[in-house]
Amino acid sequence: MASTRPPEEVTTPAGGSACFLIAAAAGTVHGAFSVYWGLGGDWLLRTVGESLVEAFAGIRGVLVLVGLVKIVAAVVPWLSRGWRGPWRGIVRAVSWAGAVLLILWGGVNTVVGNLVLAGVVVPDSGYDRAGMIGHAWIWDPLFLLWGVALLLALLRSRRRRRGIR
Repeated sequence: MASTRPPEEVTTPAGGSACFLIAAAAGTVHGAFSVYWGLGGDWLLRTVGESLVEAFAGIRGVLVLVGLVKIVAAVVPWLSRGWRGPWRGIVRAVSWAGAVLLILWGGVNTVVGNLVLAGVVVPDSGYDRAGMIGHAWIWDPLFLLWGVALLLALLRSRRRRRGIR
């Protein structure tokens, strides 16, 4: 005899945990460098490109806020894994959008940066080699890693209804 009980929502508690942790780590590294530069640090600063360094020359303190936003955006999805109620849904919706944007931004810029470095794409006005290397090999791949890990975490931690196949 078939059960008349409605299907239950089931979430695997560990579903996506490693991916959430990888995403949180990648985003935290990205954010920590922004905070470091905002506080006056110079290590790897040239890897973001001279134009960005010049743009923030007088307002580097803004990078502290940018970095803190990145860190919060990286850590909240990981922390929210066990949450219930509307906040969980809001965090997940924002995380889905963020994952897609991170993958697109990081993926496109990683590919384009490497095409420029390989000489396949030649910018008309030249380019800042240190900045291009930084974006092609460090910062944009880190965005891509953050986005892919977050997307996988979200996929693996989706709620499933028991009894429905």
